[in-house]
Amino acid sequence: MRIAGTTVLLTGATGGIGQTLARAFAAKGAKLLLTGRREEVLRPLAERLGGRVIVADLAERSDVERLVEESADARIVIANAALPASGPVLDYRTEELDRALDVNLRAPILLSRLMAPRMVEAGSGHLVMIGSLSGRTASPGAALYNAAKFGLRGFTLGLRQDLHGTGVGVSLVQPGFVGDAGMFADAGTSLPAGVRTVSSRRVAAATIRAVERNRAEVNVAPLELRLGSAIGGLFPSIAERAQRGAGAGATSRQLADGQRDKR
Repeated sequence: MRIAGTTVLLTGATGGIGQTLARAFAAKGAKLLLTGRREEVLRPLAERLGGRVIVADLAERSDVERLVEESADARIVIANAALPASGPVLDYRTEELDRALDVNLRAPILLSRLMAPRMVEAGSGHLVMIGSLSGRTASPGAALYNAAKFGLRGFTLGLRQDLHGTGVGVSLVQPGFVGDAGMFADAGTSLPAGVRTVSSRRVAAATIRAVERNRAEVNVAPLELRLGSAIGGLFPSIAERAQRGAGAGATSRQLADGQRDKR
């Protein structure tokens, strides 16, 4: 998929990773449609990069439909928006469960369902879901986030097969721990000794690569985390014991505490 001159709809553009994605696609010559809930963050970003702003809350189903109506010319969609969903499920109220699942899973599914027909008709387009290695291996204190990201992975890879031969590509980008931006960095969480992070610029580069090369799945993490997530997906009992031994529970508690007022 050629990015230069193509209109790109980017959700979650107000967050740190979203802003890095916006800058990276602008540098490739994309025409940006930037969306998020905070207009005061979107406007300055759009002015710097030459994009257009669409304020929307993806937990509101009518906002998703309006977003699609106002993005008719987009041929690349980057579904990057996500809500923190760390902490024990028993600590969540019903409305918090609903909001997390609406933003993290339902919104990208609906957005894809509504945007894809235009792309199929044009014979060209690309849908990218920004997932997480949490969609490959479960971890303590992340059951709700795991549920959304496991579901997003299944949806993306299935949709890719459904759209094969239409000219529309579908990709999944799954970062590990991002050290300089995003929910993990915002929470100020410390990792167990020896666990490495990646930068938001690497996530953006992987996303561009996924679009240009029509990659099915790109995992953005140090080698040991990519191997660990692959093994954990096949052997969850082994992953569970390894995570307990590495102190993953303490990391999850720190992450949940840092995200509590944002979920």
